[in-house]
Amino acid sequence: MDRMTAVAVFVEVAERGSLTAAAETLDMSRAMVTRYLAELETWLGARVFHRTTRRISLTAAGEQALSRCRQMLDLGDELRNAVGERAGAAPHGRLRITCSTSFGQCQMAAAVADYVARHPGTSIDMLLADRTVNLIEERIDLAIRITHALDPNLVARKLSVCGSALCASPGYLAAHGTPRRAEDLMRHNCLTHHFVGKSLWHLRHEGREVAVAVGGSISANEASVLLAAVRADAGIAMLPTYQVRPLLRSGELIEVLPEYRVEPMGLYGVYATRRQLPGLVRSFLDFLAERFGDTPPWDVA
Repeated sequence: MDRMTAVAVFVEVAERGSLTAAAETLDMSRAMVTRYLAELETWLGARVFHRTTRRISLTAAGEQALSRCRQMLDLGDELRNAVGERAGAAPHGRLRITCSTSFGQCQMAAAVADYVARHPGTSIDMLLADRTVNLIEERIDLAIRITHALDPNLVARKLSVCGSALCASPGYLAAHGTPRRAEDLMRHNCLTHHFVGKSLWHLRHEGREVAVAVGGSISANEASVLLAAVRADAGIAMLPTYQVRPLLRSGELIEVLPEYRVEPMGLYGVYATRRQLPGLVRSFLDFLAERFGDTPPWDVA
Protein backbone atom coordinates (compact mmCIF):
# COMPACT_ATOMS: atom_id res chain seq x y z
CA MET A 1 0.00 0.00 0.00
CA ASP A 2 1.03 3.65 -0.45
CA ARG A 3 3.08 4.55 2.62
CA MET A 4 2.51 8.30 2.23
CA THR A 5 -1.22 7.66 2.28
CA ALA A 6 -0.74 5.48 5.37
CA VAL A 7 1.14 8.35 7.00
CA ALA A 8 -1.67 10.77 6.10
CA VAL A 9 -4.26 8.37 7.53
CA PHE A 10 -2.29 8.02 10.77
CA VAL A 11 -2.03 11.80 11.22
CA GLU A 12 -5.72 12.29 10.42
CA VAL A 13 -6.79 9.66 12.96
CA ALA A 14 -4.49 11.17 15.59
CA GLU A 15 -5.93 14.66 15.02
CA ARG A 16 -9.57 13.54 14.86
CA GLY A 17 -9.29 11.00 17.67
CA SER A 18 -11.57 8.70 15.70
CA LEU A 19 -11.22 6.23 12.85
CA THR A 20 -14.74 7.04 11.66
CA ALA A 21 -14.14 10.81 11.60
CA ALA A 22 -10.85 10.32 9.77
CA ALA A 23 -12.52 8.05 7.23
CA GLU A 24 -15.19 10.69 6.52
CA THR A 25 -12.61 13.45 6.14
CA LEU A 26 -10.42 11.34 3.85
CA ASP A 27 -13.44 10.03 1.90
CA MET A 28 -12.56 6.38 2.43
CA SER A 29 -14.13 3.49 4.29
CA ARG A 30 -13.39 2.78 7.93
CA ALA A 31 -12.05 -0.63 6.89
CA MET A 32 -9.57 1.05 4.54
CA VAL A 33 -8.42 3.36 7.33
CA THR A 34 -7.82 0.31 9.52
CA ARG A 35 -5.80 -1.36 6.75
CA TYR A 36 -3.60 1.71 6.28
CA LEU A 37 -2.93 1.90 10.02
CA ALA A 38 -1.97 -1.77 10.07
CA GLU A 39 0.38 -1.16 7.13
CA LEU A 40 2.00 1.77 8.96
CA GLU A 41 2.46 -0.23 12.15
CA THR A 42 4.07 -3.07 10.17
CA TRP A 43 6.41 -0.59 8.49
CA LEU A 44 7.35 1.11 11.79
CA GLY A 45 7.50 -2.13 13.73
CA ALA A 46 5.41 -0.70 16.56
CA ARG A 47 1.81 -0.04 17.54
CA VAL A 48 0.84 3.61 17.18
CA PHE A 49 -2.57 3.53 18.90
CA HIS A 50 -4.17 2.03 21.97
CA ARG A 51 -7.65 0.97 20.83
CA THR A 52 -10.68 0.17 22.96
CA THR A 53 -14.35 -0.01 22.04
CA ARG A 54 -14.84 3.54 23.34
CA ARG A 55 -11.68 5.49 22.57
CA ILE A 56 -8.41 5.61 20.72
CA SER A 57 -5.16 7.12 22.01
CA LEU A 58 -1.55 7.34 20.93
CA THR A 59 1.05 4.94 22.26
CA ALA A 60 4.49 6.23 23.23
CA ALA A 61 5.73 5.14 19.80
CA GLY A 62 2.76 6.84 18.17
CA GLU A 63 3.49 10.13 19.92
CA GLN A 64 7.09 9.95 18.75
CA ALA A 65 6.03 9.12 15.18
CA LEU A 66 3.34 11.78 14.92
CA SER A 67 5.62 14.85 14.67
CA ARG A 68 7.85 13.10 12.12
CA CYS A 69 4.87 12.04 10.05
CA ARG A 70 3.56 15.61 10.03
CA GLN A 71 6.94 16.78 8.80
CA MET A 72 6.83 14.17 6.02
CA LEU A 73 3.42 15.43 4.89
CA ASP A 74 4.56 19.05 5.00
CA LEU A 75 7.59 18.23 2.85
CA GLY A 76 5.39 16.32 0.42
CA ASP A 77 3.01 19.28 0.14
CA GLU A 78 5.89 21.70 -0.46
CA LEU A 79 7.27 19.43 -3.17
CA ARG A 80 3.92 19.03 -4.92
CA ASN A 81 3.23 22.76 -4.79
CA ALA A 82 6.67 23.64 -6.11
CA VAL A 83 6.48 21.13 -8.96
CA GLY A 84 2.86 22.04 -9.75
CA GLU A 85 3.63 25.75 -9.93
CA ARG A 86 6.69 25.14 -12.08
CA ALA A 87 4.73 22.90 -14.41
CA GLY A 88 1.94 25.46 -14.61
CA ALA A 89 -0.68 22.92 -13.57
CA ALA A 90 -4.19 24.39 -13.84
CA PRO A 91 -6.45 24.29 -10.76
CA HIS A 92 -8.96 21.46 -10.86
CA GLY A 93 -11.50 19.74 -8.63
CA ARG A 94 -14.42 20.66 -6.38
CA LEU A 95 -14.15 23.26 -3.62
CA ARG A 96 -16.61 23.59 -0.71
CA ILE A 97 -16.77 27.09 0.74
CA THR A 98 -18.96 28.93 3.21
CA CYS A 99 -19.70 32.58 3.94
CA SER A 100 -22.49 34.78 5.25
CA THR A 101 -25.65 35.16 3.19
CA SER A 102 -25.19 38.88 2.57
CA PHE A 103 -21.54 38.62 1.52
CA GLY A 104 -22.33 35.58 -0.60
CA GLN A 105 -25.07 37.41 -2.46
CA CYS A 106 -23.29 40.76 -2.79
CA GLN A 107 -19.73 39.68 -3.55
CA MET A 108 -18.94 35.97 -3.54
CA ALA A 109 -21.44 34.87 -6.18
CA ALA A 110 -19.79 37.07 -8.80
CA ALA A 111 -16.31 36.12 -7.60
CA VAL A 112 -17.09 32.40 -7.82
CA ALA A 113 -18.62 32.80 -11.28
CA ASP A 114 -15.46 34.59 -12.45
CA TYR A 115 -13.16 31.96 -10.96
CA VAL A 116 -14.86 28.90 -12.46
CA ALA A 117 -15.02 30.69 -15.82
CA ARG A 118 -11.25 31.18 -15.70
CA HIS A 119 -10.64 27.58 -14.60
CA PRO A 120 -13.01 25.21 -16.44
CA GLY A 121 -11.73 22.18 -14.49
CA THR A 122 -13.09 23.55 -11.22
CA SER A 123 -16.46 23.61 -9.48
CA ILE A 124 -17.48 25.35 -6.27
CA ASP A 125 -20.13 24.32 -3.76
CA MET A 126 -21.26 27.31 -1.67
CA LEU A 127 -22.88 27.09 1.76
CA LEU A 128 -24.41 30.41 2.81
CA ALA A 129 -24.98 30.41 6.55
CA ASP A 130 -25.54 33.07 9.17
CA ARG A 131 -23.68 31.09 11.81
CA THR A 132 -20.15 29.87 12.47
CA VAL A 133 -19.84 26.68 10.45
CA ASN A 134 -17.73 23.82 11.83
CA LEU A 135 -15.32 23.26 8.96
CA ILE A 136 -14.42 19.72 9.92
CA GLU A 137 -17.88 18.41 10.73
CA GLU A 138 -19.42 19.93 7.58
CA ARG A 139 -16.42 19.10 5.38
CA ILE A 140 -15.79 22.68 4.34
CA ASP A 141 -12.52 23.45 2.57
CA LEU A 142 -12.61 27.20 3.06
CA ALA A 143 -14.66 29.72 5.05
CA ILE A 144 -14.81 33.42 4.21
CA ARG A 145 -15.23 35.22 7.51
CA ILE A 146 -15.54 38.85 8.52
CA THR A 147 -14.43 39.36 12.08
CA HIS A 148 -12.30 41.15 14.65
CA ALA A 149 -11.38 37.89 16.43
CA LEU A 150 -10.23 34.70 14.75
CA ASP A 151 -10.48 31.16 16.09
CA PRO A 152 -6.92 30.33 17.25
CA ASN A 153 -7.46 26.68 16.31
CA LEU A 154 -7.88 27.55 12.62
CA VAL A 155 -5.53 28.96 9.99
CA ALA A 156 -6.46 32.26 8.36
CA ARG A 157 -5.22 34.38 5.49
CA LYS A 158 -6.26 38.02 5.39
CA LEU A 159 -7.86 38.86 2.07
CA SER A 160 -9.10 42.41 2.59
CA VAL A 161 -11.02 44.60 5.04
CA CYS A 162 -14.72 45.11 5.62
CA GLY A 163 -15.89 48.60 6.50
CA SER A 164 -19.28 49.58 7.87
CA ALA A 165 -21.42 52.70 7.78
CA LEU A 166 -24.38 53.98 9.76
CA CYS A 167 -27.27 54.21 7.31
CA ALA A 168 -30.85 55.38 7.19
CA SER A 169 -33.40 56.14 4.52
CA PRO A 170 -34.34 59.72 3.58
CA GLY A 171 -37.88 58.92 4.73
CA TYR A 172 -36.79 57.90 8.22
CA LEU A 173 -34.58 60.96 8.66
CA ALA A 174 -37.32 63.27 7.40
CA ALA A 175 -39.72 61.82 9.98
CA HIS A 176 -37.36 61.54 12.96
CA GLY A 177 -34.53 64.00 12.35
CA THR A 178 -30.85 63.50 11.57
CA PRO A 179 -28.43 62.70 14.41
CA ARG A 180 -25.68 65.32 14.81
CA ARG A 181 -23.67 63.64 17.56
CA ALA A 182 -23.12 60.00 18.50
CA GLU A 183 -25.15 60.50 21.67
CA ASP A 184 -28.19 61.37 19.53
CA LEU A 185 -28.35 57.71 18.44
CA MET A 186 -29.76 56.81 21.86
CA ARG A 187 -32.95 58.64 20.91
CA HIS A 188 -33.32 56.85 17.56
CA ASN A 189 -34.60 53.44 16.51
CA CYS A 190 -31.30 51.63 15.92
CA LEU A 191 -31.61 48.29 14.19
CA THR A 192 -28.94 45.91 15.45
CA HIS A 193 -27.11 42.77 14.44
CA HIS A 194 -27.12 39.79 16.81
CA PHE A 195 -23.34 39.36 16.63
CA VAL A 196 -21.95 42.83 15.84
CA GLY A 197 -22.93 45.74 18.08
CA LYS A 198 -26.01 44.12 19.56
CA SER A 199 -26.44 46.83 22.21
CA LEU A 200 -23.31 48.98 21.95
CA TRP A 201 -21.85 50.70 18.89
CA HIS A 202 -18.17 51.59 18.99
CA LEU A 203 -17.25 54.63 16.88
CA ARG A 204 -14.12 56.76 16.49
CA HIS A 205 -14.26 60.53 16.32
CA GLU A 206 -11.30 62.92 16.26
CA GLY A 207 -8.95 60.22 17.50
CA ARG A 208 -11.03 58.96 20.41
CA GLU A 209 -13.39 56.05 20.81
CA VAL A 210 -17.04 56.71 21.51
CA ALA A 211 -19.27 53.89 22.77
CA VAL A 212 -23.00 54.46 22.38
CA ALA A 213 -25.74 52.30 23.89
CA VAL A 214 -28.25 51.54 21.14
CA GLY A 215 -31.46 49.64 20.75
CA GLY A 216 -34.56 49.49 18.64
CA SER A 217 -37.53 47.56 17.43
CA ILE A 218 -35.67 45.15 15.12
CA SER A 219 -32.63 42.92 15.62
CA ALA A 220 -31.47 40.18 13.25
CA ASN A 221 -28.63 37.76 12.66
CA GLU A 222 -28.23 38.76 9.00
CA ALA A 223 -27.33 42.11 7.49
CA SER A 224 -29.68 41.62 4.54
CA VAL A 225 -32.68 41.69 6.89
CA LEU A 226 -31.47 44.91 8.51
CA LEU A 227 -30.89 46.47 5.10
CA ALA A 228 -34.43 45.65 4.01
CA ALA A 229 -35.77 47.21 7.21
CA VAL A 230 -33.69 50.35 6.72
CA ARG A 231 -34.95 50.71 3.16
CA ALA A 232 -38.50 50.44 4.58
CA ASP A 233 -37.86 53.55 6.75
CA ALA A 234 -37.64 51.51 9.97
CA GLY A 235 -34.52 53.07 11.51
CA ILE A 236 -30.74 53.42 11.51
CA ALA A 237 -28.43 50.41 11.12
CA MET A 238 -24.70 49.72 11.01
CA LEU A 239 -24.30 47.96 7.66
CA PRO A 240 -21.32 46.63 5.70
CA THR A 241 -20.13 48.88 2.89
CA TYR A 242 -19.93 45.93 0.47
CA GLN A 243 -23.70 45.91 0.74
CA VAL A 244 -24.72 49.57 0.97
CA ARG A 245 -22.11 51.55 -1.00
CA PRO A 246 -24.17 51.57 -4.24
CA LEU A 247 -27.27 52.68 -2.31
CA LEU A 248 -25.34 55.51 -0.64
CA ARG A 249 -24.01 56.67 -4.00
CA SER A 250 -27.49 56.66 -5.55
CA GLY A 251 -29.02 58.52 -2.61
CA GLU A 252 -31.45 55.72 -1.76
CA LEU A 253 -29.76 55.60 1.63
CA ILE A 254 -27.97 58.34 3.55
CA GLU A 255 -24.87 57.86 5.68
CA VAL A 256 -25.53 59.00 9.23
CA LEU A 257 -22.73 60.69 11.21
CA PRO A 258 -20.18 60.29 8.40
CA GLU A 259 -17.53 62.06 10.51
CA TYR A 260 -17.67 59.12 12.96
CA ARG A 261 -15.68 56.10 11.84
CA VAL A 262 -16.68 52.48 12.38
CA GLU A 263 -13.60 50.34 12.98
CA PRO A 264 -13.27 47.98 9.99
CA MET A 265 -13.12 44.22 10.42
CA GLY A 266 -10.81 41.85 8.63
CA LEU A 267 -11.97 39.74 5.70
CA TYR A 268 -10.30 36.34 5.99
CA GLY A 269 -10.06 33.04 4.23
CA VAL A 270 -10.14 30.44 7.02
CA TYR A 271 -9.25 26.75 6.79
CA ALA A 272 -8.61 23.92 9.21
CA THR A 273 -4.91 23.23 8.73
CA ARG A 274 -1.88 24.22 6.67
CA ARG A 275 -1.04 20.57 6.18
CA GLN A 276 -2.04 19.20 2.82
CA LEU A 277 -3.59 22.48 1.70
CA PRO A 278 -4.95 21.58 -1.74
CA GLY A 279 -3.69 23.54 -4.73
CA LEU A 280 -7.29 24.47 -5.52
CA VAL A 281 -7.71 26.17 -2.13
CA ARG A 282 -4.42 27.99 -2.53
CA SER A 283 -5.38 29.12 -6.03
CA PHE A 284 -8.79 30.38 -4.92
CA LEU A 285 -7.27 32.28 -1.98
CA ASP A 286 -4.78 33.95 -4.32
CA PHE A 287 -7.65 34.88 -6.63
CA LEU A 288 -9.72 36.42 -3.82
CA ALA A 289 -6.76 38.33 -2.38
CA GLU A 290 -6.09 39.85 -5.80
CA ARG A 291 -9.79 40.55 -6.46
CA PHE A 292 -10.55 42.24 -3.14
CA GLY A 293 -7.15 43.76 -2.31
CA ASP A 294 -6.14 46.06 0.55
CA THR A 295 -8.81 48.54 -0.52
CA PRO A 296 -11.83 46.52 -1.68
CA PRO A 297 -13.40 47.56 -4.98
CA TRP A 298 -16.77 48.43 -3.40
CA ASP A 299 -15.06 51.17 -1.35
CA VAL A 300 -13.31 52.74 -4.34
CA ALA A 301 -15.09 55.88 -5.50
